[in-house]
Amino acid sequence: MSPDTTARAGQTAGVLYAVAAYLLWGVLPLYFLLLAPTGPWEVVAWRVILSLVFCVLLLTVTRGWKAFGAIVRQPRLLGWTALAGLLIYVNWQVFLIGTLTGHVVETSLGYFINPITTVLLGVFVLKERIRVAQWAAIGIAAIAVVVIVVVYGDFPWIALSLTASFGIYGLIKKKIGPAVDAVSGLTLESFWLIPIAVAQLIVVATTPAGITMGQNGAVHATLLAFAGVATAVPLLLFAAGTRRVDLTVIGMIQFITPIMQFIFGVALLGESMPPARWVGFILVWIAIIVFVVDLLLAARRGRRTAQVELV
Repeated sequence: MSPDTTARAGQTAGVLYAVAAYLLWGVLPLYFLLLAPTGPWEVVAWRVILSLVFCVLLLTVTRGWKAFGAIVRQPRLLGWTALAGLLIYVNWQVFLIGTLTGHVVETSLGYFINPITTVLLGVFVLKERIRVAQWAAIGIAAIAVVVIVVVYGDFPWIALSLTASFGIYGLIKKKIGPAVDAVSGLTLESFWLIPIAVAQLIVVATTPAGITMGQNGAVHATLLAFAGVATAVPLLLFAAGTRRVDLTVIGMIQFITPIMQFIFGVALLGESMPPARWVGFILVWIAIIVFVVDLLLAARRGRRTAQVELV
């Protein structure tokens, strides 16, 4: 097999991994709705605990404990994984609150805005320079948020919390880079959150509803038990995809998730979409079009430059 054929096969596999990850993230709201009457605080607690169990099994099967041990011996990396864990906890908790309280459409807004948030973090934290079109996309997205807040009269705290937490989480993952593999990273992130998860289960146990695990039949218990798998598998597929394809491609594929969530929220769950909210979303979609077109043009210019340099 020639090097070109091998490279194309790797890129195809990467695209398939990434698409699978975003498709799974897209259907997660429907999966979590099946867990009723379990509330968001209990779901996230089980999600943390069972993610750790699943990751420990993966480390054992893949013989990844040696790499894990090397990471544990580096305090700097431990600190970054602890911060990443707190951020992904906030993301999971807000996402579950949004999903289980009838705000799936707003969760989709957060993930629509996320790529633009990532660009902003690159500018202000990593001191990256961005193109005029990217500034235009940021400006349009900002106007959209203002429209939703002022005209619609509802501060989109779920959307903004999701995009901020996941954006900074991605920034940390970029910072620690290849020093922490996907399974070891998720193992540590879940480990740091165990005290929070246990505390949440204790508090939930004191409420009138109590802990629902095992109290609503075998099917419900099985679905809840798979919360760890449902959490870990998309993250691992995403990591496998991003290692094989350009970020430009990932940037376009990632819109699969919010599109699916928006359709589920409006068409299946019947969430309200008054005119002012439509205006806000349309502005966000315009910003996304500007953003994606700029990515495509930049990628094309990059390929032409590379070809010229080879000649």
